[in-house]
Formats: sequence, C-alpha cells, structure tokens
Amino acid sequence: MPKSIGPRMNANKRESGKSRKRLATNYTNEHEFEKNRKTGSGGNTRRIQRIERIQCAERIQCAESIQHARNMGPDGSIEHTSTQTVSLFDLFLNLFLNLFSIRVHSCSFVAHFLPSIRVYSRSFAASLLLLLFCVSCARHPDPTTLVMIIESSPANLDPRVSTDAQGQRIDELLFDPLVGKDDNFNLKPAAAESWDLPDPQTYVFHLRRGIRFHDGRPLTARDAKWTLDTMRNGSLITLKGATFKLVDRVETPDDYTLVIHTAEPFAPLLWNLTSGAFGIVPEGSGKDFNRHPVGSGPFKFVSLATDSEVVIERNGDYWGEHAHVARVRFNVVVDTTTRALELRKGSADIAINSLTADIVGTLKRDPNLVVMQEPGTSLQYLAFNLRDPVLKDVRVRQALALAMDRQPVQHYLFGDTVRLADSLLPQQHWAYSGEVAHYPHDPARANALLDSAGYARGPNGVRFRLAMKTSTEETTRLLAATLQQQLREVGIALDIRSFEFATFYSDVVKGNFQLYSLRWVGYSNQDPDIFEDAFHSASFPPKRANRGHYSNPRVDQLIDQGRRITVQRQRQPVYAEVQRILAEELPYINLWYFDNVLVHSARVHDLRLGTAGNYSFLTSVRLE
Repeated sequence: MPKSIGPRMNANKRESGKSRKRLATNYTNEHEFEKNRKTGSGGNTRRIQRIERIQCAERIQCAESIQHARNMGPDGSIEHTSTQTVSLFDLFLNLFLNLFSIRVHSCSFVAHFLPSIRVYSRSFAASLLLLLFCVSCARHPDPTTLVMIIESSPANLDPRVSTDAQGQRIDELLFDPLVGKDDNFNLKPAAAESWDLPDPQTYVFHLRRGIRFHDGRPLTARDAKWTLDTMRNGSLITLKGATFKLVDRVETPDDYTLVIHTAEPFAPLLWNLTSGAFGIVPEGSGKDFNRHPVGSGPFKFVSLATDSEVVIERNGDYWGEHAHVARVRFNVVVDTTTRALELRKGSADIAINSLTADIVGTLKRDPNLVVMQEPGTSLQYLAFNLRDPVLKDVRVRQALALAMDRQPVQHYLFGDTVRLADSLLPQQHWAYSGEVAHYPHDPARANALLDSAGYARGPNGVRFRLAMKTSTEETTRLLAATLQQQLREVGIALDIRSFEFATFYSDVVKGNFQLYSLRWVGYSNQDPDIFEDAFHSASFPPKRANRGHYSNPRVDQLIDQGRRITVQRQRQPVYAEVQRILAEELPYINLWYFDNVLVHSARVHDLRLGTAGNYSFLTSVRLE
C-alpha cells in the first residue's frame, strides 16, 4: 500500500467504523422515537431530533465536500486527466458506493479518500477498464429489438383496471382511446375521429372505420360501449369506474356512433376517455384478459414474465403512424445502479426518469450514450394542515414560502433536473396561469409577516416549532433538512419526523401531520379537474385528496363551474381565478416540476421526448 494512502485509509476506516456505529445507534433511536411518540417521553424525543438534524446537516456538507473533491487534486489544485479515464473511474466509484450501500453518513471518508485515490486513477484505470470489460460481456444487441429499462412490472395490462405507472404507459401502446391529447394537453381525435355535443349532457362520438383489433376483429362502437359498461356496472373490480359516475347511459345507434349521456354537465368526461385513462377492449373479453391483452394500438402484446420483462411487437395493420422498431422488450431492473450498468454495457437502449441526478451526470460523459432532458409535469409540493392553530393563519404560510430558497435545492439536490413551480398545473397546460402571487426568497418580508401574526421571537430566537413528516427516502430527508435550516433564519424551529413510507402515507391520509411533502405524478395533474380532488371542501379524506382540509366557498364554486363548462376557452379563465386564489391562500407551496430525463444508446435515433413522460416516443424511434 502506498505510504501516502495508508494513513488516510486507516483514519477513514476508523471514521467509517464510527459512521456504522452511528447508523446502528440511529436505527435503534428511530424505534425509540416511535415508542416515545406514543408514550410522550420527551427527553429521548429531543435527543432523536438532535441526531436527525446532525445527520441531515452531515449529508448536505457531504454533497458539497464530494463535489469539491471531484474537482480537486490531492494537493488542492484542479486536476486535469483524460476525460474517458475519469468518466470510467467516477462511474466505478459511484457504482461501488451504491452496490455496497455505503451511505452518505460516511461522507468524510469519501471526501477525504477520493482526492488521494485520484492520484492513482491513471495507473488504476487499466484495472478498472478490465473489470468493466468483464462486467460488460453482453451479447450483441438485436438489430430489430429495442430494450427499454423499467423499474417494475406492470401490475395489470387491462386498461380498464391499470392505475400503476408502468401498466398505464404500456397500455397506451397496446390500446386506442376514444380521445387523444397533445403536448399542451389539448384534446384531439383518436379512435373517435370527431365528436359533438348537441347539448351539455350529451356526447356523440363518430368512430374511425377500418380500425381492427390485433386478432383481426373490427373495432366498433359496441366495443367502446362494452368497455364503459364493464367499468361502471360492477362486473369488473376497478378504481377507474368512479371517473364515470356521472355517466347516465351509453347508446350505439350504429357500429360507428357512440352516444354518452351524463346526469349533469361534466367537462372532465372527455379527459377521462384519453390514453392512459381509457382504452377500448374487445366486446366479451374474458376474465383472463389481463394475461393476454388484445388491443388495437401501434404495438401488439407478445409476452409478460412478472418481475423480468414485457415484450411487445409492431402492429403492421395499425391505422395511424406505424412504429419503426419491430419489437420492444421492457426489462425490469429494480436497482438504480444496475440500470446504469445495463446502459453502459450496451445491453439496454433506453431508460427514462429512473436514474438519479448524479448517475445521469456521470453517464453524460459516455460517448456511447445520449442524455435528453425536457420539461415534465410531475410536481412536488409542500402541504399544510390548515386545522393546525399556527398554520391556519395565512400570514404564517406566506412567511414559510418567503423563507424558503428553492434555487439552491434545484441546483445542488436535483442537479438542475427540476423547474420552479407556481401552480399545480404544469406550465405547458392550456389552463395554466402564471399571473399569480409569487414568493421569492425574502427573509425580511417573512419576518415582518410573522411579527404581524403575533409570533415574537423568544429568548432563544425561536418564534414557534413545527414538525414535518417525511418518508425515509434520502432526497425527501435532505429537502426537509434544507428547509429546517432556512426556517431557522426567520425564527421557526422545524422538527423532522421520518418514517417508512407506509406509516408516513397513512399519517398523511389521516391528517396526522403539520407539514409534509409529496408528488403528483403521472396523469394526475394533467387535467384541471385535479383542483376538485385536491382543494374542494367535498374532497376531504377518505373521499379524495384534500388532506390539509382547505375550504373556501368561492373556490368550491369556481371548481364546480369549471367542471360544468364544456367549451375549453371558457374554462380557462375560471381555472385562472382558482390558481390566483390558491396562490394567495397557500394550502400548498408548489415547489418544482420534474424534468423528463431520458438516457439512450447511440443506436437509437429520431426519439421525440414529450412532456407527459409516457412511452409514446417508441412509435417514432429507429434503430441503426
């Protein structure tokens, strides 16, 4: 062992041992905290809070230390090395840390050890190259099959049932909806080439002729009616049936005309008939349809091996744009590090929104890979319990928003893969309005609001305490730690309570929280009817998702009005007013939208990455 490394290694072994001891202690203390939370033992609770604050502070310092160490040589100077050698080395180190579960509690070890080890990166590169070569021994990619990595198997491939992300996104490739949508979430024709509304409670759809299911049967209005009926009449167990609760009856005057009557004007009906939410299945499909789905979309189902792969192939008889790739294999890869390895060794072609920001940064330096990044729609928010005696004051909520500085989090925690948000709706949406109150980082204004609300600083500088519940997911805990530090500046002491996700989510649904942060993902916030789910006073749990118990009669009135208006241009000003009120009263702080980040191999061409984060780009890609 080189002398220059030996002392550091020994010192850092001791540090690593201390970190492991801290981990064991913290593991025990998390269980003690839960016990003491129930029994009211305050001494241990305060000790746990201190430990958690120290942990989170260490993690933030770790991110800065490792970033600095990556750019510095052992003598403190900027090190210039071969780009390819550093890329391979950085990837190996990153993967090593993940594979062996070395947590950021040991960041002092990494930050201290990395500069020294870099001295030997050139001489060590050959060994790493050999190791990576051995790991990379993969068969030559099939020129007709595109391999895409997904994080989990689809739970169900029956479009009437599927609500999980993978099931819905693959279903979009297998089935035709009645109505389509563009990148701004405007509605457009799909299986229905047109539709009209003779009155606000009647929708008449005119279906395309010549569409056939993958087994050769023609698609008719009877199939669309049967699909809707089975979702509504209880013959199929599905959560999606609730979206059609206002449908009164469905008629088929002929094979290519479908008439839907609603009990009252209901504008969201058209959105509920779009891809992801709805797909037409053949009339009379059996109970095993999920295992052998037959649709009419641009791809046909071939096979599914749970927790392994899903295979689909091109539908050469599709009525619309034909896919260019003959076959797509979705490989299920649960581990993030393994996904990166699959891309690096060429055994996978595409991964979307399934890699961490630091791994994406490393893969950007690989000449055989291409990273694409476009604005997405998934939103992270901070929610308040408005029944809380402190948080029910809008001045306190506005002060919290002004005390937050989101830009450093955007850059350092998410690697600039998020965009600051000011609405529940994505900025690309036709109903989005940016003419709302904004809350730039302004501690002086925050302090003034808190003073006016009557919360003076105590002898220790603290005005009051709040508790934020999080899951144990690392990014969420780091976000909470950052918020804790920023709120301290305006005299608010934030305690962080971290639980495994099931416990955390159960508390959120029950309203057992002061603050929490979650995300709206997938299709949830792509239709303005999300305001009814999240903020209408009739949507308190367990019915729907107004978990903070926000109530404003004017907002209720506007939401109801927007649901009844069937002309889109007339709905937009209604939802603009909803967004204006919500931005002032702040039942949420909308934090940021997540970009769609896709990594693909160099043999993939003509990929068009959309805003929805779905897999529609598979119809346009080519393999070369």
